[in-house]
Amino acid sequence: MSWEAWVTLAIVLVMLVALVRNWLPADLALLGAAVALVVLGFFSKALPDGVDFARAFGNEALVSVGVLFVVSAGLSETGGMAWLVQRALGHPKGVTSAQLRMMLPVAGMSAFLNNTPVVVMFMPVVQDWCKRIGIAPSKLFLPLSYAAVLGGCVTLIGTSTNLVVQGLMIDSQQPPLGLFTLAPIGLPIAALGIAFVVLASRWLLPERRGSGAQIDDPRRYTVEMMVEPASAIDGQTITEAGLRHLPGLFLSGIERGGEALVAVGPETRLRGDDRLIFVGVVESVVDLQKIRGLRPATNQVYKLDEPRHERRLVEVVASGTCPVVGKTIREGRFRNRYDAVVIAVHRDGERMQGKLGDIVLRAGDNLLLETHPSFVDKHKNSRDFYLVSGVPDSAPRRHDKALMAAAILIAMVLAASFGEPYGVTMLFAALAAAALMLILGCCSRESALREIDWSTLLAIGASFVIGRALQTSGAASALAEQMLHIAEPFGPIGVLAGVYLLTLVLTELVTNNAAAVLAFPLAHAAAQSQGLSMLPFAVCICFAASCGFATPLGYQTHMMVYGPGGYRFSDFVRIGLPLDLLVGVVAVGLIPVFFPLVP
Repeated sequence: MSWEAWVTLAIVLVMLVALVRNWLPADLALLGAAVALVVLGFFSKALPDGVDFARAFGNEALVSVGVLFVVSAGLSETGGMAWLVQRALGHPKGVTSAQLRMMLPVAGMSAFLNNTPVVVMFMPVVQDWCKRIGIAPSKLFLPLSYAAVLGGCVTLIGTSTNLVVQGLMIDSQQPPLGLFTLAPIGLPIAALGIAFVVLASRWLLPERRGSGAQIDDPRRYTVEMMVEPASAIDGQTITEAGLRHLPGLFLSGIERGGEALVAVGPETRLRGDDRLIFVGVVESVVDLQKIRGLRPATNQVYKLDEPRHERRLVEVVASGTCPVVGKTIREGRFRNRYDAVVIAVHRDGERMQGKLGDIVLRAGDNLLLETHPSFVDKHKNSRDFYLVSGVPDSAPRRHDKALMAAAILIAMVLAASFGEPYGVTMLFAALAAAALMLILGCCSRESALREIDWSTLLAIGASFVIGRALQTSGAASALAEQMLHIAEPFGPIGVLAGVYLLTLVLTELVTNNAAAVLAFPLAHAAAQSQGLSMLPFAVCICFAASCGFATPLGYQTHMMVYGPGGYRFSDFVRIGLPLDLLVGVVAVGLIPVFFPLVP
């Protein structure tokens, strides 16, 4: 190997150690390795240079992921995706049930749709779902990515890697793959892979919750919400509506027709205009406001001038000099005075009795207000309040645009999946969908920018630079040739297993499409030298190039869930390595059965 190859392998090894030891965040570790390789590129044309670095961050796949975050913002802000999949996900009783309810539809969708937008559209839903059912995100985000990958292996159009292999087969004058050529191998692999993740994740996946602070927050607000007549939750039980076991929040009572219900249990059915009294921390009150079919009990929120989607929640502490202290909220004309509506009150753990408008305010009361974001700047130095602070991510959802957002998403996925022959790429479909989300008011410019996960994009772009260095330096080819040389003495099955292992190692270090491109000519040469059919080797590359589960580099959807799931590099190795071995053994064992090695 050349010195460039040795240096590249050394830098990649240091990067992997940094990730395993958790010395640096994933994006910084990957970026550091990429920058080191680009600096060395000034001394050798066999390594990436500044132009390659720029191309990596302008890569169509990377830009597509960035634009998809804007589409995700539209789905999140309208609750469109939650509406689309809430029946499929439902209300599981535990982690195992939740994983199955999520992984099965994701795998089914990914068999026919591009798996990257499938993961993007499910991520905000899974995030909210975790809060509502009390499950750590780390138990669901990696299974989400794995399910998308496993499902994508069932059909030719399930992943772009399969289409790359299809193109390579045609270029080498081999018979092309059919839509369901991979199904006899892909279906058992998907079934076994999902079963393994569900059974083994109890021990192999960590339980890391995004934040336990909200559960320990001593400030518990009393908030009243109304059930909207003829809404999604009208007629449902408390359990079916997802209002039981909410983290940091509990339903303390229901008023119906001006009378309090004596016994409120999980099977109590909700009716339109029911007044629900909740007690909980501020983060949970924010989540409560996002549930479709609930609205604040006070009609004052509809008398503010600004549209609801432009408002935010703000916490204030009433001071002794506040002019509304000693009066009820209604008598003090709080809305007229401050252009804000009180939607919840906290007072030293005391349970607030009666309607919000009839509560007599005292100095030191914590008030949760719905108002315009400018309220914080206007009143942060006011003598009326001891403290004024905005609540992050508290804009009310635009439920009236949920169907529109869901329709845009479905159109985008269908266009990207079936429009390739007509020039409709994933990037084109994503750009069109993002533009529609903004133009039609499904999300604001601010929320779209806020939704973009820059660290994920940085990590993916850096991984492209590292992958290119492994290719251009000759390190990947040298490793591939050595691996196949070792496998040849073991006969046709040994060569098949060697091709699978070679492609798997490449996809864990480079990218899935690059791994397929690198492995195909070597597999083709090995098959010709031994007089074997090329079809089983092409099928082998399809599975090995996509089914890399042991590192976040193995597939871009793994990198997308890395941060939101709170994972470390070792988490991927712990559950992904045995899954790699399981899928590899099944694939190598079944491929000769359905696709004979000897023509």
